[in-house]
Amino acid sequence: MINIIDYEGGNLFSVVKAFEFLGAEPKVITRPEEYEAGKIVIPGVGDFGDAMRALQERNFPLFLHEKAQEGVLLIGICVGVQILFQSSEEAPDTKGLSFFRNAVKRFSPGGKIPHMGWNTLDFHSENPLLYNVENGSYVYFAHSYYIPVASNDYEIAHCHYSDSFTAVVNRDNIYGVQFHPEKSQKTGLQILKNFIEL
Repeated sequence: MINIIDYEGGNLFSVVKAFEFLGAEPKVITRPEEYEAGKIVIPGVGDFGDAMRALQERNFPLFLHEKAQEGVLLIGICVGVQILFQSSEEAPDTKGLSFFRNAVKRFSPGGKIPHMGWNTLDFHSENPLLYNVENGSYVYFAHSYYIPVASNDYEIAHCHYSDSFTAVVNRDNIYGVQFHPEKSQKTGLQILKNFIEL
């Protein structure tokens, strides 16, 4: 079962359709009590602070930490990966889920903001989430804030824009992608397929 959290964070319908296309059984959940044993997806478009407030109102933060400790596989998409971090310059007074250290930053002046459209992945390390995906593959981005490139154990791939930034993260059973796999055609579907099969 693929549990997709609905916290009114956008792009829910296209994420559901992508998993259905791949033959999965996605279930949209609006509160922890609706969870059925299986993986968890945190989709999202928009503001870090709004996303965290919506999750808190629905009692998801504690639930997500409990499931992570149980070994449940979890993936965050777009703002869904940013809220896996400690904080963001987008909402300085809002604490993230803190599965990963570091703060999310705003892109430096010099490039068009938001970073929107196709860009390439530069692999940092091998990972089953990127199985059958070629280094340099194009994926679709839409974001104004970014996860700084880090030599930590969690960075799997990064991308180059006005600032280089982390595009794929993983530690243990927690995954995240800054881009939109549901909009990234063949490459994105392969990544979602890999998540289903993890």
